[in-house]
Amino acid sequence: MSEERKKILEVDDLSVHFHVRGQVLKAIHHVSMDLYEGEVLAIVGESGSGKSVLTKTFTGMLEENGEIAGGTIVYNGKHLEELKKDKQWEGIRGNEIATIFQDPMTSLDPIRTIGSQIAEVIVKHQHKSKAEAKKLAIDLMNRTGIPNAADRYNEYPFEYSGGMRQRIVIAVALACRPNILICDEPTTALDVTIQAQILDLIKDLQKEYGFTVIFITHDLGVVASIADRIAVMYSGRIIEYGTCDEIFYDPKHPYTWSLLSSLPQLAQRGGQLYSIPGTPPSLYKDIVGDAFAPRDPWAMKVDFKAEPPFFKVTDTHYAKTWLLDPRAPKTEKPELIQNLHERMSEVMSASHLENLDLGGKDSDGE
Repeated sequence: MSEERKKILEVDDLSVHFHVRGQVLKAIHHVSMDLYEGEVLAIVGESGSGKSVLTKTFTGMLEENGEIAGGTIVYNGKHLEELKKDKQWEGIRGNEIATIFQDPMTSLDPIRTIGSQIAEVIVKHQHKSKAEAKKLAIDLMNRTGIPNAADRYNEYPFEYSGGMRQRIVIAVALACRPNILICDEPTTALDVTIQAQILDLIKDLQKEYGFTVIFITHDLGVVASIADRIAVMYSGRIIEYGTCDEIFYDPKHPYTWSLLSSLPQLAQRGGQLYSIPGTPPSLYKDIVGDAFAPRDPWAMKVDFKAEPPFFKVTDTHYAKTWLLDPRAPKTEKPELIQNLHERMSEVMSASHLENLDLGGKDSDGE
């Protein structure tokens, strides 16, 4: 990442704990990360790796039994970890940092019209009159790809498809004019075609409005076309981060290798899709060594005894694995992902040809 770019968010040594039935669940473990103005940072990892919990600390949305146990979160000079009450978050949440969630129906009021929900946000955050808010809401609906927006302003959420509802949720978030937009698995519930449309929409709107994006997903394939940088999370830890190309084509941590090997695009027709063996460790127990070691076929004795530090690969690429220690045996990434660039290109080309074939048929399918 260029030193010229401004850091908009700095997280240093952050830990988050939850108190559950008399036990302490350590959801985030000494995480440090920077977010640069205008970039798309993807945070990837399996369910339960801590992706959503991490970003909830940026908007003060931790559950009541959760707490920041240590570390700092600095946004434009403000220490967010010091904010404890909803009143203190009013100027940040939505206004400066907004979130799009996975299920749009949980974000929209089912008994209120679509237009009124967008307009309400505009009145509150942009201090416009109701007439101005309606005009701006229709404009946002148009910009997010809602056809006949003026006519559909007074419709209800149930009258929209899943993809259209997600576009409305994006419109609501943008009505706040945020500096940072957190996209928490916003395409998971959508089919592949609509998923691609939503990703393109987010990219286009980012160029137009200039906001910074944090994109959360369990699927590395989703962020290949949208991310500038990728942070890989496992068991509440960031275990590797780098540019999109570095993570895809020169990954260093065995967990990142496993995530890439699991890409559906790499599955052979009639063959089995690779799955990571075992299960993540319990977050109620202290983890000794590398958290991924029990599932790692490349694990060494040291992986079960000491947590690895971050090793520098390039100025933009770091990985938390003992395999990068100069004393470690030379280890190659799995054969399945050794020519990932070529394999992905082949998949994309084949998909393109199929689309051309389909497009070439006449209305009778001949």
